[in-house]
Amino acid sequence: MKHLVVIVGPTAIGKTAAAIAVAQHFRTEIISCDSRQFYRQLNIGVARPTPTELTAVPHHFIANRSVDDPYNVYAYEHEALECLQRLFRAHDVVVAVGGSGLYVDALCSGINLMPDPTPELRATLSARIARGELPQMLDELRHLDPDYYAVVDHSNPIRIQRALEVIITAGEPYSQIIAQPLQPRPFKISKIGLRCDREVLRHRIDTRVDQMLQHGLVDEVRNLVPYRHINTLNTVGYKEIFSYLDGLCTLEQAVSDIKNHTWQYAKKQMTWLKRYPEIIWRDNKNFSEILQLISGSEY
Repeated sequence: MKHLVVIVGPTAIGKTAAAIAVAQHFRTEIISCDSRQFYRQLNIGVARPTPTELTAVPHHFIANRSVDDPYNVYAYEHEALECLQRLFRAHDVVVAVGGSGLYVDALCSGINLMPDPTPELRATLSARIARGELPQMLDELRHLDPDYYAVVDHSNPIRIQRALEVIITAGEPYSQIIAQPLQPRPFKISKIGLRCDREVLRHRIDTRVDQMLQHGLVDEVRNLVPYRHINTLNTVGYKEIFSYLDGLCTLEQAVSDIKNHTWQYAKKQMTWLKRYPEIIWRDNKNFSEILQLISGSEY
């Protein structure tokens, strides 16, 4: 049976390095499940794999569309499965990697089709986000669907808006809809979760943010000002620099905010991943044990 190996874990844990090591071992390719790395204009702020890493192993769904090109998880599921089918013709093992839990779910399990909101509802919620009402919308989500509120990234307006759209349109919690059973995939799936000490992960996050600044994050964000109205850019690493460019805070404060918000996001990712008992957790540096696990000696 064909085998999809999925590398998951919180941001900055080292998923890219692990995925490349696994892909090189099996002489295969990588499918990205990171929803922010799809966009060509986003590079430094989303920790896109370096050119060296991208040439070490063929990657798919990295910088493959424009930030102003609408995209959603349903389209991703369809395209990623088509890509996976092609790759399985040449490889027995394919690697998937990502920090976007919803997109990992789409590839591995599928996503239940959600009802489309009316244009009026979508416009109303979008306008509320534009007016800075995300905290109030989060409070509404907490009352309407506490289970989804507990795991969603509170700084991601796209996810918040979509959940409220579905709840209001369907009249039931978003978490219940996405939990409905789906048809199993016709391939074996192994989910490997990377872990390390909390203090180590916090240090890795801070170091990565410092490196982003050194590599030109401010200039990248400055070049994205014409697109800043797009929800994709209202995320960690970009919204804080926009605040700095607007003169609302110092660069030092923006950097501190990115580090703190990224750490909060990493904790949210860990909460999300704990929902999946099938994930086998391994040390983020122990590539040999991960390879042994995948090869079947322990799995």
